[in-house]
Amino acid sequence: MPERTPPHPDLRFRIEADQGPARAAAFDTPHGTVRTPAFMPVATGASLKGITNDQLAALAPEVMLANTYHLHLRPGEDVVAELGGLHGFTGWTGPWITDSGGYQVFSLAERTRVHEHGVTVRSHLDGAPVHLGPEQAIAIQEALGADLIMAFDHCLALPAKREELLAAVDRTTRWTRACVAARTRDDQALLGIVQGGTDPELRRRSVEGLLPLDLPGYAVGGLAVGEGGDAMRAALDATVPLLPRDKPRYLMGVGQPLDLLDAISVGVDLFDCVLPTRNGRRGWLWTRDGTVRIGARMHARDAGPLDPECGCAVCRTHSRAYLRHLFKTGEHTAVTLGSLHNLTFLLDLVRTAREQLIAGTFESWAAAFRTRFERGEAAWAAQHAADPDAAHRSRAADAERRARQER
Repeated sequence: MPERTPPHPDLRFRIEADQGPARAAAFDTPHGTVRTPAFMPVATGASLKGITNDQLAALAPEVMLANTYHLHLRPGEDVVAELGGLHGFTGWTGPWITDSGGYQVFSLAERTRVHEHGVTVRSHLDGAPVHLGPEQAIAIQEALGADLIMAFDHCLALPAKREELLAAVDRTTRWTRACVAARTRDDQALLGIVQGGTDPELRRRSVEGLLPLDLPGYAVGGLAVGEGGDAMRAALDATVPLLPRDKPRYLMGVGQPLDLLDAISVGVDLFDCVLPTRNGRRGWLWTRDGTVRIGARMHARDAGPLDPECGCAVCRTHSRAYLRHLFKTGEHTAVTLGSLHNLTFLLDLVRTAREQLIAGTFESWAAAFRTRFERGEAAWAAQHAADPDAAHRSRAADAERRARQER
């Protein structure tokens, strides 16, 4: 007889305050309590690019995210397991979540063949075939030892044909059932992923296929993959109310500040995205007055801080002029400072959202934040329109800087 599937740990999810669908909540993991709304920085290969563990400790994220596919390739889940799982291997002892590798079905689509039992990916490192499916994804994640693990899913780029989306929804449901059956540990919470693109009927079909599994939490996947902001918000409006109120809800791969506020307002609790560090490395730095493109000439002699209201070490210590100098000269310090500021900004944003929810003032605060941020974005767009060659110069400078760094 097959072994009985172990029970899921009780996350003890509790809502502490709400304002309409938006809520401040908390839940427990073996490595600490997670307070939501929460943004989960992406440490794809078990490291935040450009950020040390001391800096990570100062950022104090509620949860960190690592990637199954990438860690399976390097250094291998057996190495991570031997060295104490993600917590022991990295030295970050707070809660961890692992992506199942299903996202690589989308991001490495040209290297991937999908079949009923999973996918075969030609490794981006050496071209060797790598098989990933529900059973493999669970085995790897159990070896990595994260507190929260994800079901293996089929994520499509959008737009996509309805028949393709329907097949991906039903395949994701079958794969999630297989993930449940493959579990052997009782200290990891498995979260299911809702697919369906921007089709409300397919989103409902996906939710209805997953709810009977009674998972500890649910994620909304397959968004921010080409559909546009309005379509993403419509998909969230159609999906989030269908998910259990007494379990955490996770929007995968979304990290633009205003998108986070939109999702919080409809009841999403958790987020992850590579944008804070990716944009930080490019010199696109978030402030309360919109995105600052620090490479612009207007900052060359600006002695002021990046964001006067930000308490991060970057804004307390360095001027815009100095930051521009670091990015323009290709100094490696720029990567660290840009990433550190953007991560601080986004983590502070969701923490402030939580505080405002508890105070009962979330809606008015979010509206004021949006107005101010959008005003800054509009000002930059107007300036860009007045200097149509600016974007070309910026791209050329970025390419030259990358070339210098690679030499």
